[in-house]
Amino acid sequence: MKRIIKKVAVLGSGVMGSRIACHFANIGVQVLLLDIAPKELTPDEEKKGLKLDAPAVRNRIVNSALQAAVVANPSPLYRKSEASRIKTGNFDDNLKDIASCDWVIEVVVERLDIKKSIYERVEQFRKKGTLITSNTSGIPIHLLAEGRSEDFTQHFCGTHFFNPPRYLKLLEIIPTPATKPEVIDFLLHYGDLYLGKTVVLAKDTPGFIANRVGVFALLDAMQTMQKLGLTVEETDKLTGPVIGHAKSATLRTSDVVGLDTTINVANGLAQGLPDDEAKDVFVLPDFVQKMGENKWLGDKTGQGFYKKVKGEGGKSEIHALDLNTLEYKPSQKVKFATLELTKTIDKLADRFKVLVGGKDKAGEFYRLSFGSLFAYVSNRVPEIADQLYKIDDALRAGFGWELGPFETWDALGVEVGVGLAQAAGRTVAPWVEEMLAAGNQTFYKLNASGVREFYDKESKQYQPVSGVANFIILDNLRASGKVLWKNAGASVIDLGDGILNVEFHSKMNSLGTDVIQGLLKGVELAENGYRGLVVGNDAPNFSAGANLGLVYMQALEQEFDELNMMIQQFQQAMMRMRYSSIPVVGTPHGLTLGGGCELNLHCDRVVASAESYIGLVEFGVGLIPGGGGTKEMTLRTALKHEEGEPEFNLLRNTYMTISTAKVSTSAAEAFDLGFLRRGDEIVVNPNRVIAQAKAAAIELADAGYSQPTQKTNIKVHGKGALAMFRTGVYAMQQGQYISKHDELIANKLAYVMCGGDLSSPTEVSEQYLLDLEREAFLSLCGERKTLERIQSILTTGKPLRN
Repeated sequence: MKRIIKKVAVLGSGVMGSRIACHFANIGVQVLLLDIAPKELTPDEEKKGLKLDAPAVRNRIVNSALQAAVVANPSPLYRKSEASRIKTGNFDDNLKDIASCDWVIEVVVERLDIKKSIYERVEQFRKKGTLITSNTSGIPIHLLAEGRSEDFTQHFCGTHFFNPPRYLKLLEIIPTPATKPEVIDFLLHYGDLYLGKTVVLAKDTPGFIANRVGVFALLDAMQTMQKLGLTVEETDKLTGPVIGHAKSATLRTSDVVGLDTTINVANGLAQGLPDDEAKDVFVLPDFVQKMGENKWLGDKTGQGFYKKVKGEGGKSEIHALDLNTLEYKPSQKVKFATLELTKTIDKLADRFKVLVGGKDKAGEFYRLSFGSLFAYVSNRVPEIADQLYKIDDALRAGFGWELGPFETWDALGVEVGVGLAQAAGRTVAPWVEEMLAAGNQTFYKLNASGVREFYDKESKQYQPVSGVANFIILDNLRASGKVLWKNAGASVIDLGDGILNVEFHSKMNSLGTDVIQGLLKGVELAENGYRGLVVGNDAPNFSAGANLGLVYMQALEQEFDELNMMIQQFQQAMMRMRYSSIPVVGTPHGLTLGGGCELNLHCDRVVASAESYIGLVEFGVGLIPGGGGTKEMTLRTALKHEEGEPEFNLLRNTYMTISTAKVSTSAAEAFDLGFLRRGDEIVVNPNRVIAQAKAAAIELADAGYSQPTQKTNIKVHGKGALAMFRTGVYAMQQGQYISKHDELIANKLAYVMCGGDLSSPTEVSEQYLLDLEREAFLSLCGERKTLERIQSILTTGKPLRN
């Protein structure tokens, strides 16, 4: 029987429960969110004369929790309106309503007795065959299932989401021996395709996979820090982005999560793992115990490893804890000779050999911590997972590591890693030594077809990594010789089935001359023997926009002819994509700003990752969109009017979107802002975007794609609309809501969108609007205050207000 999830019940509306509910609402599922009914009135409710049986009182806890989630920043919702799919209630009045649900997810407090009491009540109303799962992070799943009916246990398992569920991609599936195989298969598939997760099948062991290894790494870093006499700041510097981990690194992350959580998880693991060969690591250092006693728990108590204080003149300062004196001191900048050596190494995998070879404390820290980590994860196979790649998947998706432990080990060399483990006083699992003895030198490799394989300790052979057949991984294609053309900023890669891909690899994927050349080459190659073109990459962000540094240098030196040619080439490249003889599909994800947004605006179709932050942000640096973005948004607005929407209202809304540099907080919101349009798609799992874009290109080609022609009938409104905009802008400036320079930019934008100062509404061509757009862009480049804004962005990363 095909299982369809139309409605989900979430039991428990705390931070996790409410946000899991929000993520199901994001993907279009109806949600029933329940929590306990209050036993006492609040003073405010008493003043209103309410009684305990009033619906507003009985649902107060759940409604307050949901409201807190809706207004949270970052938002758990793709857009606020998604919350309308969530219906709230309480366990006493509404538990019976789970009979209409296809999946019941329990997210109540982490106590076995409370969870089991909830399950007993659930069994009274749950219909047979309904999925029932727990989001527990610490209670053994088999204990939760004890005493339940056969149908309950057959459809029960752990589904461990990571917080925040919208943004952290890991979902651990933890079955019991009684869980039906088809239930496990369904959850693995649903979590990947619909929830957008990296779904990992874990064993019912303490901490499952990610927390078991991640907390080990955190506690081991603390102990190594103490052993080497490193400061808080030094430890975070060593364990952050330089090794591909989050910017918050180790100790700052503990502050954000809460040191009490770290303590509870560590104590739970210590108690649950009496036979762990590295159980000494789970013994908390003295300074952590003392911080816990002092309630220095991090952000929730105002101080932890770091503390924000008021300095001279009331300015906020960050102080760090001195672990020797347990006093706070102004945070110090950290420098290590070893780290200096890695500054020119962009590729993460290439940094590790330099890091472990360091002659200072940094090198010593890395040798100890990597050696300890490698030994630990090798001994966790098959205890926590049968295949090593599941451990890597879990750490990347759950803890934000760019490379998992075994991938890091491969980057250093397996034999080198074994030596580090021995030097750190740890022992790797025998299977690693056996693997090396058999002549297998890596944990991963690509086969002849470019498919990634992992070393399987049971078969002692390399096996394909499960699930990746649904993904297109550009690194693998590149390694297997599928690059047809490349320069310093872009590559053209053959995706197969007649579809090519243009990939950027400039800094932040900024759009400069090399990237434009790559786009044009991609279109040219695709038109000569292929069926379609995808523009996509595997980087964290699609593109941060045009190369502002190049614009700044040319404007500063008043090379306006060169600048004009550069902007003209950008515009021509966008139009070349739009009016090519083959379909072009864009794949925005992460930051898709400025020129990156303009590029997608000119694609035949867009397949966007749900987590896409799309916007025309040029106004913030004193410019207007100059690569066809202003033209295209004006064109789209005119087309909307043809569908019956009021003209000036639409034009004003588009104008405000550009002039306030609005950026969508999700791909769903990008539809509302006009950056995506009917026919474009959203893919929740970012790993599937390029594969889906390839499918879209094939679909367009199969449908008989024909080369479109440039539009010459775009209705613009001339002086009538221009006067409306200028009046509004003048009023904003007089009220000191915007600066004089903002007024200038806003009027330039209005001029282009209205088609200039035409005396009456007129139909114009795309090229006419492009010429106006380029002229306005160039004139703003000549403004001193624009150059000051661009310089501020380039040097500080922040726009200057002038």
